[in-house]
Amino acid sequence: MSIFEYNGSALVAMVGKNCFAIASDRRLGVQLQTVATDFQRVFKIHDRLYIGLSGLATDAQTMYQKLVFRHKLYQLREERDMKPQTFASLVSALLYEKRFGPFFCQPVIAGLGDNDEPFICTMDCLGAKELAKDFVVSGTASESLYGACESMYKPDMEPEELFETISQALLSSVDRDCLSGWGGYVLLVYAALLTPTEVQEKILKGRMD
Repeated sequence: MSIFEYNGSALVAMVGKNCFAIASDRRLGVQLQTVATDFQRVFKIHDRLYIGLSGLATDAQTMYQKLVFRHKLYQLREERDMKPQTFASLVSALLYEKRFGPFFCQPVIAGLGDNDEPFICTMDCLGAKELAKDFVVSGTASESLYGACESMYKPDMEPEELFETISQALLSSVDRDCLSGWGGYVLLVYAALLTPTEVQEKILKGRMD
């Protein structure tokens, strides 16, 4: 078994019209044994930027703490929040720095940039970025997520339709992977008319076996 599959994970980020959604499963396992069913894989950097970390759970938590530290230093020095593109470069540099003893993580970054333009990207454990205009996936269920997202995705979806699409893609994919599942967590971020950014968090009920 690969070290990336040790805890099991499923992560997907998808873009819509001036919005994005990032979703993960909630299972924490040790190989085939389930340890927890409320594990958090999606983390907030600031109101318009989120990161999901698949792979080894301990490395994911360590890496998130390092990223929060670096982002706070940036905020103190620059007196503004980091743009998603800049943050993706930071994550990539952090991973590549440790390339001879890497963090066993595959991050998924999603955020709203200038003019509420959604930005998503993923990378491998060495920090090689993969940018996309539609969706990115990561984790042990990535193959079935690719299939589900390819068939369900359509461009310029409104927030409600985007939520429905990413939820269906996640739930149908984790049913085909025994290392991930146990419900889902979806985070929807969109630019509202009156408020700067609207954030909705939802827990999905899935198969519990």
